[in-house]
Amino acid sequence: MSDNGELKPIELPSSITVRELSEHLQASPIDVIKTLMANGVMANINQEIDFDTAAIIAAELGFDAQLEISEAESGKDISEIPLWRQWIAKETPKNLQPRPPVIGILGHVDHGKTTLLDAIREANVAEGEVGGITQHIGAYQVKHNDRFISFIDTPGHAAFTAMRARGAQGADIVVLVVAADDGVMPQTREAIAHAQAARVPIIVALNKIDRPNAVPDQVKQQLAEIGLVPDEWDGDTLVIPISAKEQKGLDDLLEAILLVADNTKIYANPNGEVFGTVIEASQERGRGAVATLLVQNGTLKTGDVVVTGQSHGRIKAMFDYQGVAIKKAPPSSPISVMGLDEIPAAGEIFKVVESTKVARTIVHDRQLQGEQSGAAKHAGMTLEQLFARVQSGEAQELRLIIKADVQGSLEPIISSLEEMQVEDIRVNILHADTGNVSENDVMLASSSDAIIIGFNVNPDPPARRLADTEKVSIRSYNIIYRLTEDIDKALRGLLAPEQKEVVLGRANVLAVFSASKIGKAAGCRVVEGTLYRNAFMRVMRGDEAVFEGEAASLKRHQEDVREVREGFECGIGMKGFNDFEDGDQVVCYKIEEVKVF
Repeated sequence: MSDNGELKPIELPSSITVRELSEHLQASPIDVIKTLMANGVMANINQEIDFDTAAIIAAELGFDAQLEISEAESGKDISEIPLWRQWIAKETPKNLQPRPPVIGILGHVDHGKTTLLDAIREANVAEGEVGGITQHIGAYQVKHNDRFISFIDTPGHAAFTAMRARGAQGADIVVLVVAADDGVMPQTREAIAHAQAARVPIIVALNKIDRPNAVPDQVKQQLAEIGLVPDEWDGDTLVIPISAKEQKGLDDLLEAILLVADNTKIYANPNGEVFGTVIEASQERGRGAVATLLVQNGTLKTGDVVVTGQSHGRIKAMFDYQGVAIKKAPPSSPISVMGLDEIPAAGEIFKVVESTKVARTIVHDRQLQGEQSGAAKHAGMTLEQLFARVQSGEAQELRLIIKADVQGSLEPIISSLEEMQVEDIRVNILHADTGNVSENDVMLASSSDAIIIGFNVNPDPPARRLADTEKVSIRSYNIIYRLTEDIDKALRGLLAPEQKEVVLGRANVLAVFSASKIGKAAGCRVVEGTLYRNAFMRVMRGDEAVFEGEAASLKRHQEDVREVREGFECGIGMKGFNDFEDGDQVVCYKIEEVKVF
C-alpha cells in the first residue's frame, strides 16, 4: 500500500501459482497461503489459482490487481482473449470507467432461461416463443439498486459458442440456469464447458424451487461433483435459489451478479474508440437491415459510420432495448440500429470509422481476403497445427474433449490424462461426458482449438459433417493405453523447440557514409558466406555486439539486392542504427528451431 493509503496497481495473469503470486506481491509464500486460507481457499505453494482469487489476496496485501491482457509475451494464447477485450486493454488506464456487466444466460433446454429473463425485465417474452423455446438472440437491460445490468438471451450455448468463435464473446458473467427438480443434464454440462472455455465467471440460478419435487441439495451435490462447488459449502460458485415463475429470489440473483461484477473489474472508456458486438440482425420491411448491437467501448452516436464484417453504413436511427429512439449509447448498451447496407452475422465485431470511404475500403479489403469478421476465418486444429502454434509460442496446452461409452471408462481416462505433463505443456480437458460425439462437441472444439477423443463411441452423422466443415480432429480409440500413449506422444511433439543460431555470412565494414533516407550506412566486403536482406543482422565491435536487428537496405552499385555473396562489396543500412565505425563486422544469421524429441 502506498504512503497515502491507496492500493498499489499491479498486473497479474489469468492464472498464477502461489509462489509466483508471493513474488509479485513481494510477500512471503506463508503470508499468501495464510491469506488464502482465511478466504476459504486451501492451496499449496505450487498450486495455480485464478485471477479473481489472486486479486482478492492482492487487495488484502495492499495491491489493486488488473488482468494482464498481453499474455502472448508470457507464452499464453492471446487468441483466447476476445478481440474487443484486447482493444480495451490498449486504452489509457486513467480513462477507463466502470460499465454495466453483460450477462449471458445458458442452461439445459426448458430449465427456464427465457422465463427467468422474462421475470427480471417484466416483459412477456416466453409466451411469444414457438413452443416456449427461444428462437432468436436478444439483448436487454434492467436496473437494480440504481445500477444497470445488460443481458444477452441466447437460444443455447451453440450461439454463445458461435459468438466466441468469431472472437467476440460478449458476456462478462454467465448465469447458468439449472432446474431444481431436474438437476444437472447433458446440456448443463455442455453449457458449463462453454462458459469455462470462455473463461468467464459462472453464477448458478437454481430455478423451479417452488415445485414440490424440487431437490435443491441433491442438485447442489451434482454441481459440486462437476466442479461448481456452492459458496455455502466453502466453494467459489454462487448458487442462488429462485423461482422465475413465482418471481422469488430475483433480487438475490441480481445482487449476486453485481457482487461478482464488482470483483471482476468491468471497465470501458466511454470517450474512447467505439466498438462492440453484433447480437442479431434481420431484414425488416420499410426499415432495411436492422441490427442489435452491444456497445463495448466508446459511445455510439447517430450519424456514426460503422463497419462490421463485410457490411457498413451510417447510423440513421438508434433505439434502446425498449424501442425508444435515442441519440447515443454508452458502453454495455444493447441497441437496435438502422443504416447498414447488409445484414451482418451474429458475433461480428463492429467499429466506428472516420468516413464512409474508409468503411468501403475496409469492406473491399475483407472481401478480397475472404474474411468473414475482420479476422482470418476460423479453422479447427489438428495435432500438427497445434504443434506449430506451440513452436510459435501461441499455445502451451493440449485441449481435449473426451467422450466415452460409459462412466466406468471415462473416469480412468480422465485421471490418466490429468496427470500428464511434459515440461510446461499440459492437458486441459474442456469437457468430458458419456455418449456419442455430438454437434455441440464439435462446436466447442472448433471455438476452443481442441481435439475430440472418442472411446468406444462414434460421431453422430451431423457431427461428422460439421467436423469436416470446421476441420475439427476426432480421434477414436477402443484401448485405453493406446489413447494415453498417443496423448503422451502428442505432448512430447508439442514441446517448444530449442532455438539455434546459424551464421549465414560475415562482412567487414570498410567505410561509413551518409544515406538520405536511413542516415548512416556502411560500405562492406563480404568475407564469409552470404548476406541476406531479410535475415537478422548483428553489428560487432571487437567482441561486443553493439546492435541486433534488421537491415533497412542492402545495395550493390546503388541497386537494391536480396543477397550478396562472399568476395563482393555492398552497402548496408540498419533499421534504428546509425553508429557504424570503420572496422566493425556485420554478422548475418537466422534462428533455426530444433525439436527436443
